[in-house]
Amino acid sequence: MNNLDKHYQKLLQDIISFGVEKKDRTGTGTISEFGHQIRHKMSEGFPLLTTKKMPFKTIVTELLWFLRGDTNIKYLVDNGCHIWDGDAYKHYTKVYEIESREGKYGLDKLHMLSDLTMDEFINKIKTNDEFAKKWGELGPIYGSQWRNWNGDNFIYGDLKNGIDQIQNLINDLKTNPDSRRLMVSAWNVGELDKMTLPPCHYGFQVYTRELSARERTALGSKGSTRLYDMIKEGDYETIDADVEMHKVCDDANVPRRTISLMWNQRSVDTFLGLPFNIASYGLLLEIIAKEVNMVPDELIGNLGDTHLYLNHIEQAKEQIGRTSFELPKLELKNVSLLDGKFDYEIIGYQSHPSIKAPLSN
Repeated sequence: MNNLDKHYQKLLQDIISFGVEKKDRTGTGTISEFGHQIRHKMSEGFPLLTTKKMPFKTIVTELLWFLRGDTNIKYLVDNGCHIWDGDAYKHYTKVYEIESREGKYGLDKLHMLSDLTMDEFINKIKTNDEFAKKWGELGPIYGSQWRNWNGDNFIYGDLKNGIDQIQNLINDLKTNPDSRRLMVSAWNVGELDKMTLPPCHYGFQVYTRELSARERTALGSKGSTRLYDMIKEGDYETIDADVEMHKVCDDANVPRRTISLMWNQRSVDTFLGLPFNIASYGLLLEIIAKEVNMVPDELIGNLGDTHLYLNHIEQAKEQIGRTSFELPKLELKNVSLLDGKFDYEIIGYQSHPSIKAPLSN
């Protein structure tokens, strides 16, 4: 059953029906509501919307970029992901204008740089390491805060002297999984003015619970004939039997816990951005679960200023009118979360065609 697309379509309709018009920093204009929530049970399928085609490879690349601790778009550009191009180019033109006014460039270089179109700018990021190091850098955004809080910026694969929140999270999940402090924050107040764009999704928290012996048995028997046979031979109506069932499940490496993830988002581009955020945090939940041998349970998004840009309304109406397909399944292998590496396969993804809409930077 695909409740996710239905929930998302209702959210689009609510904004269209009840949203108020507001100005925004991009100059595009929005209709907006404040305070929504997305909830999805991961057992119902991987949260990749089907009412328009979603570019999952792009979503994966961005999340890998975050997990690497990277803050320079060169990795994204080199891997065909262009969702941060506009922010980098806007930063380049703004900073370049200031520096050129201050006389930092000679006439020859001034002419050479000032004539760069966005396509030329991105090509120069790909082909010129020195240019990419200066102009591809977005400041201490997500990757820096997740992997290197208050440390030096990521430089070609080297994490420096800050706090690695992802490493701490994994350690705590393994040693104190009932903690109420299983959190990662990207909202570093002391560094907001250094960021090209302050975090929209500014933090997430995870929550775990123990599985009962019967839940573990049901889970384990799906993938193990031996475990199923061992279980059905026993009489499991007593506390002692539960202990034995847990032992059998432990021997078969059946997870002992479920894990849920809740992210918080201050600003929500509901048509273009939110479908990415849902799939990205769903993927992050799956990766963390695989890393610590837990079962992905619930994905929750708390949404603040939830808006549609005025030039997205007709596209949203088109998507509202579409009938959803069943959600796909995700298979992960060779997960090494702290190295930002994993293999994946999306199984059974069927969707309507993509819907083009302009990105506001």
